[in-house]
Amino acid sequence: MGKLRQTALILGEGPTEFFYFKSLCDVFKHLTIKPDYPKHTSIKELDLKITEGIDMGYSHIFCIIDMDTKDKEPERSQYQKLKAKYAKPINKPKKGIYCEVEFFETHRCTELFFLYYFRYTSRPYDEQEPLLKDLNQCVEYRKTIEFFIKTKGLHSYFERNGGSLEKAVANANRSMDEKLKDGRDYTYSELGRLIGRLKSI
Repeated sequence: MGKLRQTALILGEGPTEFFYFKSLCDVFKHLTIKPDYPKHTSIKELDLKITEGIDMGYSHIFCIIDMDTKDKEPERSQYQKLKAKYAKPINKPKKGIYCEVEFFETHRCTELFFLYYFRYTSRPYDEQEPLLKDLNQCVEYRKTIEFFIKTKGLHSYFERNGGSLEKAVANANRSMDEKLKDGRDYTYSELGRLIGRLKSI
């Protein structure tokens, strides 16, 4: 497809991220956002998707990572290796390729960022269920493709129900500030930083 100018490929690990970032295309009209996800959520599959995106000429590839699956070995080491592999931009001038690959982490999972649309929390979640329960106290949410389709866009669905992207970004950034200050390794999201990156492109 040749070199695309300022296009972002967003790679999530599953349909949640795909549907959410698809719903943000209306917010970032200046940018071609193509969400995608591997059929199997392994680091190897993610790496293949990144390589595919580089070859297709994307200028930015943003990987959305759920840290609850990276807590243990061998996933942790494989993930660190993948990050190291793409630490520097991919620059192949002869092929007209220049691509920055960045990773944005959330612990436990992307749903924390959805909760941040409504309120802040730093409570530890040992599993997804209590987090989904907290989210459901703010807005009805089901982690199913049927539900994602029914909302006609997760982002606008959250905003129609009293949430706000600005609030989500502020809460996510606050979680990162606290993470740095207190050294905590749970309940944080870098997706606020990603939204900032999308705005700056």
